[in-house]
Amino acid sequence: MASLWQDTARLRVFSPFSGDTKTDVLIIGGGITGILCAHMLQNAGVDCMLVEAKRICSGITANTTAKITSQHGLFCRKLVNRFGREKTQMYLDANDAALEKYAQLCQSIDCDFERQDNFVYSLNDPNVLEKELDALSSIGHSGTYQKQLPLPFETAGAVKFEHQAQFHPLKFLSALSSGLGIYENTGVRELVGMTAVTDYGRIKADKIIVATHFPFLNKHGAYFLKLYQQRSYVLALENAEHVDGMYVDGSGNGMSFRNHGSRLLLGGGGHRTGKKGSGWDMLEEFAREVYPQSKEVYRWAAQDCMSLDDVPYIGQYSKSTPGLYVAAGYNKWGMTSSMAAAMILADMVQGKETPYADVFSPSRSILRTQLFVNGGESAVNLLTPSKKRCPHLGCALKWNPHEHSWDCPCHGSRFTETGKLIDNPATGDME
Repeated sequence: MASLWQDTARLRVFSPFSGDTKTDVLIIGGGITGILCAHMLQNAGVDCMLVEAKRICSGITANTTAKITSQHGLFCRKLVNRFGREKTQMYLDANDAALEKYAQLCQSIDCDFERQDNFVYSLNDPNVLEKELDALSSIGHSGTYQKQLPLPFETAGAVKFEHQAQFHPLKFLSALSSGLGIYENTGVRELVGMTAVTDYGRIKADKIIVATHFPFLNKHGAYFLKLYQQRSYVLALENAEHVDGMYVDGSGNGMSFRNHGSRLLLGGGGHRTGKKGSGWDMLEEFAREVYPQSKEVYRWAAQDCMSLDDVPYIGQYSKSTPGLYVAAGYNKWGMTSSMAAAMILADMVQGKETPYADVFSPSRSILRTQLFVNGGESAVNLLTPSKKRCPHLGCALKWNPHEHSWDCPCHGSRFTETGKLIDNPATGDME
């Protein structure tokens, strides 16, 4: 199922790589993070190239709701409790800088960029909103309380961030990718030291950035324990009420709303990949009841990498891998997180100081409750009898009746009914 973005943009086509070559910086992964990294490095005069296993933007980037906001749910109180005020301020500053970088780039790109206020609402708990506002105030940020919302149900109000943004991600990336050293249909099968081995040649690099959504190297960084993946679903509706802004449920379990032109993008139904979920059923039922005159024109699903502590992993892949970098675990906030990652990594590979590196460090503590949840999920599924096994680390696959795919509850790899790879971290088809 093509998303609205895929159906209304034409992406550039790039040739596969063949032969052997050398580059200063190799970027693996042609989604939004990889393309932003390539753009920034090339503009800085750095010799770099990007390889993508399929087509650029054919994975998670094509399935976003494309909200550009530094307000990542009711995040501030949680991060202050976990990391303290200074690091929380760094996190917010990095995402504010990412938002403004989008605004700068989009001045010269026709990509439906528009400023919108963002609202994180609570259905029935005004106290959680008050605590979030107090946490924001403690780090000097001016979030505001909004009592009345133009949503088709009652809420306790929302925390509002003004002057955020939304856009058409594939129109943006089609323009940004022009002139970059990109090679499509060039999967990296393994890294031998700082040499990437592809089906048709080898690429030696001084520095490598892994921007593959879920890091594919298992022997470094323990990302198979630090990350898990979630599915979520989107309907694009015509003849539905305009909501004038961007809205998301602060509990993480409700619905999101934004408009693109005359269409309402209604999101929700999230669940851990490989677990049972409602798919589009809940959204369809809501649309029938609340917008009875509406018409569904698009539907799609997204997959998001979730970190242990709600902060992405951006920086050196592991302490033992100098020259190898990663960006992963955007926790459903991929637009600003990808720009923040590109800004941080572009500085790091050039040897420049970046003020945000510490809070995003992939080598920070992993002693979080979610670590034990992830470990337990892996143990259960490794021991579950099943003929359908994930080639990544051998977990039992589960049938997804909504999307007709075989999904891995451990790490989120997905396969077609016939076993063809859809989503990583697996790098090959199901046997």
